[in-house]
Amino acid sequence: MKRVLAAVLLGFGLTAGAVAVASVEDEIRARIQPVGEVCLQGEECGEAAAPAQAASAGPRSGSEVFNAVCSACHATGAAGAPVVGNHDAWAPRIEKGMETLIDHALHGFNAMPAKGGCASCPDEEIKSAVEHMVSQSK
Repeated sequence: MKRVLAAVLLGFGLTAGAVAVASVEDEIRARIQPVGEVCLQGEECGEAAAPAQAASAGPRSGSEVFNAVCSACHATGAAGAPVVGNHDAWAPRIEKGMETLIDHALHGFNAMPAKGGCASCPDEEIKSAVEHMVSQSK
């Protein structure tokens, strides 16, 4: 009888130990699980995939481009950029003509990179942004 009881207790002990080990392993798996997945274009990634960008309704206005791209420097004067609205800083630039200003904006000038760093901006939007800045600085 003692042997049967010992065998039963040993069985319970091993089962409890196995459950405890499984529980610890589950906790470890939960702690080290990935926080996300990489989804490459063309792969089906389920519902969590990023939504496709909506097609643009057309070119942005000069004001929109200025606020999105140009204001980082032309609102603060960073890297020597003339601040929009500062007539004294803009007057010598405006005297060179719109064609020159637009060329500098499109191709870069001094510390300003081409298109103000917005490589995806169409030329038309950059031209509108220059026209906006000039109109605000006369």
